[in-house]
Amino acid sequence: MSLEEYKGVYIFAQQVDNEISSISLELLGKAKSLAADLDESVTAILVGYQVKNLADKLAEFGADKVIVIDDPELKDYRTEPYAHAIASVVKKFKPEILLVGATAIGRDLGPRVSARIHTGLTADCTSLDIGDFPLIAVPGQEQKHKQLLMTRPAFGGNTIATIACPDYRPQMATVRPGVMQKITPIKGAKANIEEFNPGFEKNNCYTEILKIVKEVSNVANIQEAKILVSGGRGVGSPENFKLLDDLAEVLHGTVSCSRAVVDAGWKPKDLQVGQTGKTVRPHVYFAIGISGAIQHVAGMEESDIIIAINKDENAPIFDVADYGVVGDLNKVLPVLTRKLKTAIAAKEQ
Repeated sequence: MSLEEYKGVYIFAQQVDNEISSISLELLGKAKSLAADLDESVTAILVGYQVKNLADKLAEFGADKVIVIDDPELKDYRTEPYAHAIASVVKKFKPEILLVGATAIGRDLGPRVSARIHTGLTADCTSLDIGDFPLIAVPGQEQKHKQLLMTRPAFGGNTIATIACPDYRPQMATVRPGVMQKITPIKGAKANIEEFNPGFEKNNCYTEILKIVKEVSNVANIQEAKILVSGGRGVGSPENFKLLDDLAEVLHGTVSCSRAVVDAGWKPKDLQVGQTGKTVRPHVYFAIGISGAIQHVAGMEESDIIIAINKDENAPIFDVADYGVVGDLNKVLPVLTRKLKTAIAAKEQ
């Protein structure tokens, strides 16, 4: 493998029902940063049927080029045709880096593609950087420069691993939704489109979709929330979440929770923040009755402002909090909610 032939940072631009998924725009933001460090360009791979009209939106969020693979076989996501499409792009265009969102689709697609093109894949990354590998020079071992350093929690979130793929290309990673930031849209940007179709021949790995049933969820999308009021085991009971609901209502925020709350059956998993839940980056994150285990912190530490309320002054959550209140949440929350309600009402007059 001639590594010098591989150039550029590519992302898989996931779309569902002809709508670009948020993770695709987040990947473009990070790809832009990585490409700047490498002095390379950013390319989005757009796969689907009658999706060419989505290319300009990808350009607005940082794509220098959009490779469009448009075919009836790609109307709905199926592993075989999508893996064939992406693998064919890699073989033809030879990207140095390929990023995929760690969504239900991406977690299925990424490993299939990496196996076909014989390269490594680091899954569920929370940080990506360009640097040297090994991180610290080892006597007698070559230290390679401008490598993609892929960081992810390991061993159940008890440690952080930084992984590189120095000998094969592309360097592939799936990235958790919510951990990368979109760029400010470039209004009026037009995509440099290249249409490509590798051809699709059905084989015995092609699945047939008989029916698509869309689940209607009444649960809020915590990854889109600007203010999150999150509760843990320390809230005490499902009834006590009424205190969090009241605070969230005053702030026009959303209630979320820790894994312990989901395990206890108090809240649905869609509201779980953390390593085994969702990664969030709100403007304000209230951690109420949450001890601050590393698995939870991994999912919210990039919040702009973290406010912790816990009766245990030694709780690890205070190590990452910008503001902390040591006290009984049953006493603190009603007062806080009342004061905020009064202050907001006065400001709106």
